[in-house]
Amino acid sequence: MPKRINFAKIIEKQLPAELVNFMWMAGEIAHTRGEKLYLVGGVVRDLLLGQANLDLDLVVEGNAIELARRLKKADQAKITTHSRFNTAKLQWDDWSVDLTTARTESYEKPGALPTVQPSSIEDDLARRDFTINAMAIGLNPGYYGQPLDPHGGRDDLKAKVIRVLHEKSFTDDATRIWRGLRYEQRLDFHLERKTLTLLQRDIAMLDTISGDRIRYEVECILKEKYPEKVFRRAAELGVLPKLHPALKGDDWMVARFEQARATCSPEPPEAGLYLSLLAYSLTAEEMGRFISRLRLPKSLAQDLNDTIALKGKMRLLATPGMSPSGIYRLLDGYTSSALMANSLATESPAASQNIHLYLTRLKDIKIELSGKDLKRMGVDSGPDIKEIMELLHKARLDGKISSKEDEEEVVKGRLEAKQS
Repeated sequence: MPKRINFAKIIEKQLPAELVNFMWMAGEIAHTRGEKLYLVGGVVRDLLLGQANLDLDLVVEGNAIELARRLKKADQAKITTHSRFNTAKLQWDDWSVDLTTARTESYEKPGALPTVQPSSIEDDLARRDFTINAMAIGLNPGYYGQPLDPHGGRDDLKAKVIRVLHEKSFTDDATRIWRGLRYEQRLDFHLERKTLTLLQRDIAMLDTISGDRIRYEVECILKEKYPEKVFRRAAELGVLPKLHPALKGDDWMVARFEQARATCSPEPPEAGLYLSLLAYSLTAEEMGRFISRLRLPKSLAQDLNDTIALKGKMRLLATPGMSPSGIYRLLDGYTSSALMANSLATESPAASQNIHLYLTRLKDIKIELSGKDLKRMGVDSGPDIKEIMELLHKARLDGKISSKEDEEEVVKGRLEAKQS
């Protein structure tokens, strides 16, 4: 057994003073209500690992919504409640805290959302995904900082293993498969032998999970520092094909994700760029099924559809000596994620350079004359105005004109030619 420790000093050392004070206050208020309050889950794990995690999850043996309302009055926070699961979220300044009523869960069928009943902290920890996420710290006066680790999470942290709590874990909720891979790769741990066996046994259970819930897990992966590690591991274990059978978690994908980070640094790449690279090998028809499976929102679906459409133009874009206006005409209207994905994915240096030119310069080139300006100069029909504005824009792109005065000279010449 590991040496028993008190977390009070660890909390004070690793968390901001405002959150520490909040937990003290929350524990005091819960105590006056005759309730026991605990810090649970990932933040406890990360406190032991010495890693930053400011997403506080609190569990109360009592009424989470009523406790949150008391805390709101004390801290002037915004509150959001969900009565079905008796949960609440408090938000103030830059902070956010989730409060949940300790509960037990049962699953009517695999993949279904659980039926919940209020219960004890022990039952609440027993419903969780992995032992390293099934620890708690007491926050009540007299118990503040005392750990609760009924499933050996601290031992598994030391051994660097990811272990489920029971044999039906992946059957009940197959999203845990994706979470397990994400934690394994983020922490540089390994799936415990029996857990790995259960995961591989239950890969088919991912078909019981709704597209919305699968998408959420994928979005969490895309926020990781190295999401390609999760997708590669998923490919090795046969999990990745459950997103789409044609997806590949290979060396090509790994290299493109790394290039995306280098290109976007210091900011991380957008989800649409990562997802476009992951799905780059898909056909238009396959992409449609992939989008449907994940129930992607409009913006992400646009990134993926644009990626496929633009991929079909790479040969044209690689044509030697393309004019800037020709590049603009080919690339205008596509999302930046689709453009960057194709720039990273194409084997043509010329095509990649042309996309770079568009993104860094051409897309921002505008003309200075407006439609009103053209009417004032004597251009009075809609089609003529549109044609002249396109002519001016093309000339700007190709460097033939560079000022408003140049634009006016072009328009005057056009009008004179028309009159003669």
